[in-house]
Amino acid sequence: MKLRRLPPLVAIRAFDAVARNASFKLAAEEIGVTPTAISHQIRQLEETLNQRLFSRSARAVALTPAGEILFRASGNMFATLRDAIEQIDNPAPPDALTLTTTSNFLTNWLVPRLPALHQVLPALELRLHSSTGLVDLHGPLADCAIRYSMHADNSLDSTLLWHDRFVLVASPSLKLQAPEDLLGITLFHIENRHIPTPEPDWDHWKAAFGPSNLATGTGIRFDDETHAIQAAIAGQGVLLASELLIQHPLAQGLLHIALPGTLPGGHYYFVTSPEKAGREHIQQFRDWLIQQFR
Repeated sequence: MKLRRLPPLVAIRAFDAVARNASFKLAAEEIGVTPTAISHQIRQLEETLNQRLFSRSARAVALTPAGEILFRASGNMFATLRDAIEQIDNPAPPDALTLTTTSNFLTNWLVPRLPALHQVLPALELRLHSSTGLVDLHGPLADCAIRYSMHADNSLDSTLLWHDRFVLVASPSLKLQAPEDLLGITLFHIENRHIPTPEPDWDHWKAAFGPSNLATGTGIRFDDETHAIQAAIAGQGVLLASELLIQHPLAQGLLHIALPGTLPGGHYYFVTSPEKAGREHIQQFRDWLIQQFR
C-alpha cells in the first residue's frame, strides 16, 4: 500500500500556531510572517486534506473536528521535536535518567511518589518526558519507559510491574448502593483508549454487572483520563477507571469503589534497551518501582 504524502512541515507549523493561539494574527507574530502568509498556508493545508480545519467568525477562530484530530497530532509532534532540540542543546549528564511515559501515569501515580523516590535515591537526577507515542529507547532521547500494553516487547528489557483492572469509582457524595442507582447518574467515557482490548467501557460493564436498561451511549466524553478522574472527584459523574491510576484519590477518600465488579485491563511494564539495562541508576530506579508496586 502506497503511503500518502504528508503535508509540508511549514504548513503544519502554521496550523499548530493558529490552533494554540486561536488567532491568525498572533500565529503570524509568533512565527514572524504576515497574517496573509498564515492564511495561505492554512488554505493550502485544507485543500491538501480536503477538510476544513478551522471555523472562522468575526470574533473567534475555532477548530473543527478534523482540526482537533490534527492538533493533537501536531502538538505531540512539536513537543517531541522541542524535547529533542533541548536535549541536543543541553545533553543530560552521564548519571541522569530520562523516563518517558504517559501524562496520566505521571500525574496520577508517579508525581505523588516523587518525595519517596528522593528519600531513597537522593542523588538520582530524574528527567520526566510525557508522550502518548513510543520513544526510541535505543537512542539518546530516553533511557527507560513505563508502558501500558497487553504483552511485553521482546525487543526490550522488560519488567512486569502491575496487572491492571478497571473499577467503577465515584465521589462518596453520590451514595451509590446498587447497579440501578446508575440510571440517574452521568456516565464518563474515555475516548481513544486503545489498551486494553476489549475496551473496559460501559457496554461491557452493563453486560457483566447491569443494570440491563443502562443507557450506555449517554454521558460526557473525555480524551484524557486525568480530567475524567477530576470530574469524578467533583461528584459530577461515575467513571470506569484504571485501579492503578486512582490509588491516590482512593487513599485520600476523594473517590471510592462505588459498586463491586472489575473489568480486565492491560499491564504496566518498566522497559529499557538491553544495552542500557546494566546501568546502575537504571537498576536502582527499577528496583524502587518494583518495591512501590508491591
